[in-house]
Amino acid sequence: MRKSLAFLACACAAVSAARADVVLETESFKLALGDDAKAKSLVLKANGEELLDPAQGVAFFAATQDRPFNNENKLMHPNKRTTYPANRVRRDGDRLVVGFELAPYEAVVRVKAGRRQLAFTLESWIAEKGPVVYGSWMEMNKPPVADFRLLQLPVKSRANFGDWLNCAWDDRGGVAVIGADPYADISHEDRARGKILFADLHRGIELLGGTAALVAGAGGGELLAGIEEVEEAFNLPRGVAARRSDKLNASIYWAGDVHPDTVDEHIAFAKKGGFRMMLMYYTCFLKGGWTYLKLGDYDWNEHFPNGASDLKKMLDKIRAAGITPGFHTLQTHVGMQSRYITPVCDPRLNLTRRFDLMRPIAATGTVDEIFVAQNPIHAMKSPKARFLRFGGELFSYEDYTTTPPYRFTGVKRGAWGTTPTAHARGEGGGTLDLSEYGATSCYVDQNTDLQDEIAAKIAKIVDCGMEFCYFDGSEGAPPPCNVNVSLAQWRTCRAFAKPPLFTEGAAKTHFGWHLQAGANAFDIFRPEEFKRRIVEFPLTEAPMMRQNFTRLDFGWWGMWNPGPGTMGVQADLWEFGTSKAAAWDCPAAIQVNLDVLRRHPRMNDILETMRRWEDVRARKWLTPAQKELLKDPKREFHLYLNDKGEYELVEIALVEGVAGGKVRAFVFERNGRRTVAHWHVDGAGTLALPRPLAGDAKELAVGNRRYAETDLTVPEIVAILKEAKLK
Repeated sequence: MRKSLAFLACACAAVSAARADVVLETESFKLALGDDAKAKSLVLKANGEELLDPAQGVAFFAATQDRPFNNENKLMHPNKRTTYPANRVRRDGDRLVVGFELAPYEAVVRVKAGRRQLAFTLESWIAEKGPVVYGSWMEMNKPPVADFRLLQLPVKSRANFGDWLNCAWDDRGGVAVIGADPYADISHEDRARGKILFADLHRGIELLGGTAALVAGAGGGELLAGIEEVEEAFNLPRGVAARRSDKLNASIYWAGDVHPDTVDEHIAFAKKGGFRMMLMYYTCFLKGGWTYLKLGDYDWNEHFPNGASDLKKMLDKIRAAGITPGFHTLQTHVGMQSRYITPVCDPRLNLTRRFDLMRPIAATGTVDEIFVAQNPIHAMKSPKARFLRFGGELFSYEDYTTTPPYRFTGVKRGAWGTTPTAHARGEGGGTLDLSEYGATSCYVDQNTDLQDEIAAKIAKIVDCGMEFCYFDGSEGAPPPCNVNVSLAQWRTCRAFAKPPLFTEGAAKTHFGWHLQAGANAFDIFRPEEFKRRIVEFPLTEAPMMRQNFTRLDFGWWGMWNPGPGTMGVQADLWEFGTSKAAAWDCPAAIQVNLDVLRRHPRMNDILETMRRWEDVRARKWLTPAQKELLKDPKREFHLYLNDKGEYELVEIALVEGVAGGKVRAFVFERNGRRTVAHWHVDGAGTLALPRPLAGDAKELAVGNRRYAETDLTVPEIVAILKEAKLK
């Protein structure tokens, strides 16, 4: 007998003969399945905590078919997608043999025990030909299972539920059902008293050989240790280890114009803001400018005539300044002017609908209509995204018919510079999957090797010395999204010479937890809505991510100069955002360009604000009590630097409408007195006061941020500032 068989036979030796339970044990927990294949108990050995709610009465396994089988079942029951719960289970060494209601076959599931986890793998089927199961005259794959529920647990409600990691936990116990590869479909269902955690395998993606793990432990720390064990056992990206990095809470300086001629200036600005991380957009290095049109070619631009060697030198300079470099890419897209489109469209680009030609198309001449076999109903009608691919040629269209003969109308051939060619009757093609963001790029078919080809191009950049990645456009992976979003990220990371410290991404799915220790960043909010949006989105998501043992990125934050219709970025905006992020041990990511950095009149104050909060993050200066204060969405705080060079966390209140909004003014208490922090939003001047604010002066100089101490009450201060005139 193999060692694994012997181990599990020993580890799972306890069987109740009276009830024919199947008991599976690890060092940390004991799982009991009844002979009816329902989970009866999941008990932690450390404290006796029961993790399950067996009253839910759900089967541990289930098989789903597109219609009933075998022949008699098909005749007896409605022909529709049908799920057959397991109704019996027995153990055979390190395997479980599972039977189902009505379904005339059994599943063989291999179980492998670790210290804190059990891994389940669908290994084979028992379905012999015969008069009842498969007649000898039938030719088909067996059995006709569309989906297999490999693992299903009714768990009790806990204080925390991580919907991304698929885990329920608190200080006494934690349980998770996770995938051991990117292909398992991991999710949950809500119940009145808890959750149903499950793992599904899908035909056409991964059925036989699909693996998922049950992890349990006494509290969040033990649960994470079990997750790490799964990562090590199945050679997954090390998401648990990445979450221990001190660099995770460091905010990120992002730019799209970093190259050898500008890198010194970017480094100077980044250091002025205390940034330890610099994320560079692909526009820094690659041809194509600020559109997606050339995405996918990955040709070096004019700033890098020697390609990778020039980039390596630049990244060495960034690291020498104490800043960690990272790469921002869009791995699931190719541009509509890239070599993947023109002159011959690559067949590995995703199609949203597939059609077969019913009439041939000549190699030359105009084409007004394209006749197809299938009904085009619901095909794309957005004006910029109406394109068909047949062979290597693209056709634009204006409309289509939904009654026979089915055809696309208003057709023009050779779209996007593709070469017209002949197309025979019966040739297959379809509607191109263009990105919804401007329709200037299209998405990769994840069932082909094109994603790996693009990953190799991205790796040539990352391997020059990039240490972390942002996977933008991750939501552009076609269905099933719960598999393909993280699969595309993982296929890209596999091409790197060494794993990144962590990644972030514009979308996340279950397996991506092991990659995206940074979760996602939100899109840019304008200054006038910034604080409200920080509360609405990242501050709302932060506790959700904490339940997934994860921080999020409170960015992106855009850099605006003051101008018509906007006050531009002001120090208090970013202080509000970065203080709320710090409360949850999260960073922010800011998007800058040199033109704005050079011209913004308050840039020194803004960067000094970020420097203070980055210093606080690095030094872990905030106490738990201070973090709780900062989490309040209705309260604002300022990190004041006193005359001793020490930080003081003070609560501030905005005095609105000072000098028609040209002056930002805040009041806070310290040492029994009031302090007014004030500055001009886009220049300098003098506030003429109706009466003195402090001392005898009836004027207040406003330019860069300054402070004025006073013994006046807050209402008195507000009244004076409201009446002040700017001159």
